[in-house]
Amino acid sequence: MILNYLKTAWRNILANKFYAAINVTGLTVGLVVGIFMLLWVQDELSFDRFNSKADNIYKIGIVGGTGLSKQVFSNIIAPVSTFAKNELPDVKDGVRIMAVGDAPFKYKDKVFYEDNFCFTDPSYFSVFDFPLIKGDKRNPFPDNNSIVITESTAKKYFGTEDPIGKTVIIGQNEPVSVTGVIADYPKNSSFQYRVMLPLSRFNYLAYIKNKTSYDGKTTVPSMDADWSSFSFQTYLLTKPNTKAAKLEKELQAIHERQKPEDAPVPYLTQPLPQMHLYQADGTDGGMSTVRMFAIVAVMILVIACINYVNLSTARSMLRAKEVSMRKIIGAGKFQLFMQFMVETALLFAVAAAVAIALIFILLPYYNQFSGKQIALNITSFNVWACVVITLIGTLTASSIYPALLLSSFEPLKALKGKVTAGIGTAAFRRILVVLQFSVSVVLIVSTLIIGKQLKYVFTKDLGYDKENIITFNMRDDMHKHADAVMNELKKDPSVLAATVSSRNMVVGGSSTGNNDWDGKPKSSNLWFNQIHGDKNLIDFFKIKLIQGSNFTGVVADSSHFIINETAVKEMGLSGNVIGKRLRIQTINGTIIGVVKDFHFQNLHKKIEPVVFQYNPANSWRVYLKTTNANAQRAIAVSTAIWKQYNNDVPFNYAFLDDSYRRIYSDDSRQGQLFNIFSAIAIVISCLGLFGLATYSAQVKTREIGIRKVLGASVARIITLLASEFMILIALSTAIGLPVAWYAMNKWLQDFAYKTNIGWAVFAFAAFAAAAVALATISVQSIKAALANPVKSLRSE
Repeated sequence: MILNYLKTAWRNILANKFYAAINVTGLTVGLVVGIFMLLWVQDELSFDRFNSKADNIYKIGIVGGTGLSKQVFSNIIAPVSTFAKNELPDVKDGVRIMAVGDAPFKYKDKVFYEDNFCFTDPSYFSVFDFPLIKGDKRNPFPDNNSIVITESTAKKYFGTEDPIGKTVIIGQNEPVSVTGVIADYPKNSSFQYRVMLPLSRFNYLAYIKNKTSYDGKTTVPSMDADWSSFSFQTYLLTKPNTKAAKLEKELQAIHERQKPEDAPVPYLTQPLPQMHLYQADGTDGGMSTVRMFAIVAVMILVIACINYVNLSTARSMLRAKEVSMRKIIGAGKFQLFMQFMVETALLFAVAAAVAIALIFILLPYYNQFSGKQIALNITSFNVWACVVITLIGTLTASSIYPALLLSSFEPLKALKGKVTAGIGTAAFRRILVVLQFSVSVVLIVSTLIIGKQLKYVFTKDLGYDKENIITFNMRDDMHKHADAVMNELKKDPSVLAATVSSRNMVVGGSSTGNNDWDGKPKSSNLWFNQIHGDKNLIDFFKIKLIQGSNFTGVVADSSHFIINETAVKEMGLSGNVIGKRLRIQTINGTIIGVVKDFHFQNLHKKIEPVVFQYNPANSWRVYLKTTNANAQRAIAVSTAIWKQYNNDVPFNYAFLDDSYRRIYSDDSRQGQLFNIFSAIAIVISCLGLFGLATYSAQVKTREIGIRKVLGASVARIITLLASEFMILIALSTAIGLPVAWYAMNKWLQDFAYKTNIGWAVFAFAAFAAAAVALATISVQSIKAALANPVKSLRSE
């Protein structure tokens, strides 16, 4: 029986190659794009869930600041983990991580800058699923001179040699010994540290050797006694069913008991699996984009299904006599239903086979473009589950209704030619067309607004100059001779200006809530972003000074402060603030200037209070202004000077505008992916519309012939064929535009500074949808209108 169904289905496909090709193409493209988008969504949702204890691991944050400086600090103080383990019965273990960015890593003649160094507790390898594959699992850091590295890092430096026990040079010529190797991290891990050092080493260097002090008098004995340094990511492993709210209150009580002057100091907990897509306070950190991609993926699959359903139901009249003859010779409704289900399944099988083949072929390019490392192999259960569910759902959605409709004809009426497309069927088909093109309108508007926002981000005046600026960090020997280095750099004509700072202007730096000023409200907990630099810093970046004066380089400048407009507002000051008292940490001084607000963070965040301090001794980052024409010479000069002090370490530099663009690399990549998938969705919609227009022209062949014989013009015939579709497109536009406005407003809420949407975007989207639809319909309409009416009437 099944074999007979398959033979009949295959014959029908061969007899209607054009419509079969449209169906297969639409389903194939829809499946490829839908599956790729759902795989991206699935990968985003899977972050950190591979950890077997993920549901019981919480990242700890502290709420601090007031006004625009209010924030959740994801880096907190070191003692919290130790006190929590010792005092709270629900806490089983804790991990602290202090990320230190990149640093040189040397073994024999191999020297590279390795990014993602960190200091961490030994529990890092047991709380998280990052067990050692080489080394002592129970004691990964035997002493302060131990390091653990990833497998790929070990191969990079040691090849096939056993890395355990090998001595390498890191940072500022510090010898350490490799005591452990872990497997490379999964790409869906929020942790990607390649070189891990014991936190006890940092404790020795900062608190015992260099004697950390905040008042210049008393020293802090260890990091577990330091309740002021917000430098440590902290994760607590809890017992199952631990109440997060209870844990937060207990941590707050510990903090306020140890440092009462900080009260109130609310704590927040964030489950490990939520870290990737949510901010520490639970607000959106990328989840809206994931939802948007998931909705678009489903809509693309729905559009592909609508194409098939529309063409199948539209052509049902042409198969009415076939169905009736089958019923008369004894075929039951269920048998006919199965016949058409098999026919759909056969078409779908062809589309699915081609789609899976294309996915395997295109996956490496997709991974490269999207920044993912999705793999389709036998062990990828979640990936295959996503693929299979998509295939089954699409097959079900596209097959049942056409099969029910085709198997329901009354045979006597069909044989007498009295069967017509019912009002319900025609109305249902129109609803599907409206739904299909409503989605297309939403996608057109979304594509335009995403592109407009990204253009806004890259072209917005940030309030400082970032073009043609080279930046690099000095190392110890170079920093000791910073004045000589800067003078030598300025001598070269390729360097137009030079300055030093403590902060990367596009990434961020340190901040402090330890401050005071005359008239400070008792309830204020204002945090300042600190920027240390020399006297040239503000002029170098062309930051506009709106009150007071700049630093001059005199000794008195060490107790002078320049703040931004936001700081003035948040401090509750007004008018002329020059000469007002301000204390930042241990430095009591006065405000000598106010600068216009500038964007020192990405545009997702509002501008926060900033304080400039004259402190060249704490400024390790060099900035050089050059030109396009002289950039290579400036790099060569900088490299030569670098080698005078760091001959054994490669020169690592960056252009500031490139660093700025990298901040938005994920936004750009996601925008490009969305644009491509949206364009494909619109093409699929047009493919279905083309099929319907072709069918409409076919069934109206006799009517067109008669109208032409009676004198109807070609334009009139085209209008006749296109008018019904254009009415549906107009309705789709009316539905799609408000939906797109709502969706894009929600998406733009993730940006503190955003483009103005404007009516022009919606007008262009409406015009584009109408133009694309009209162009699609016109191909067949013109062909039908130009046909010879004599041939049309003879064939009918």
